[in-house]
Amino acid sequence: MARHSSIACERCESGPADLRALSDEALFEGILRGSEAHFNVLYDRYFRRVYAFVHARVRDHADAEELTQEAFIAVFRGIAGYSGRSTPLAWIYGIAKNTVNNHRRRVRAHIERVDAAGPEVLHSASAAWRSTPLDDFEMRQSLRRMDERLHSVTRWQAEVFWLRHVDDLSIDEIAQRLDRSNDAIRSSLYRVKRLLSDGERARASAEGA
Repeated sequence: MARHSSIACERCESGPADLRALSDEALFEGILRGSEAHFNVLYDRYFRRVYAFVHARVRDHADAEELTQEAFIAVFRGIAGYSGRSTPLAWIYGIAKNTVNNHRRRVRAHIERVDAAGPEVLHSASAAWRSTPLDDFEMRQSLRRMDERLHSVTRWQAEVFWLRHVDDLSIDEIAQRLDRSNDAIRSSLYRVKRLLSDGERARASAEGA
């Protein structure tokens, strides 16, 4: 990845309008330095194109939304692995393709488990399953950690997360309820998911140390 002069870098940091004028390569450089502002511009620039790429492969709006956000999280985390041998957009598409393939493998594995279980197991599963005290404790702990992390975002961003993942509302429905744009809802979901995901990774790392 080509390096810009210090003067150019200072200009990159001067404001959102300037950032939107940057090339993809310059945005990648900013992201590599840990700039969330650079990433947000890249996200806004290519979300719809990557979403269309993903949707063409999964044919489901909700899955495509989730997988596109998952792909952009992988872009942010894996930016150091960009070699420059392809264009930034081609690299992003590669990550999106891998994200879709991983999703398909998870779905296929789930279907195989369901098929192997047999109809009699599925019929009795809801009646036979009971949570143990340990299950209840772990669920409460998980919800407590999630609630603590959501304190670091604005109230409406936390509400977006709960409306999407608890009430199962669509992006359009959330945007109408909160009187915000669809892009604002998508951006908020990305931020909260990355916050929660990074928190879980840090916790797992600490427990494994």
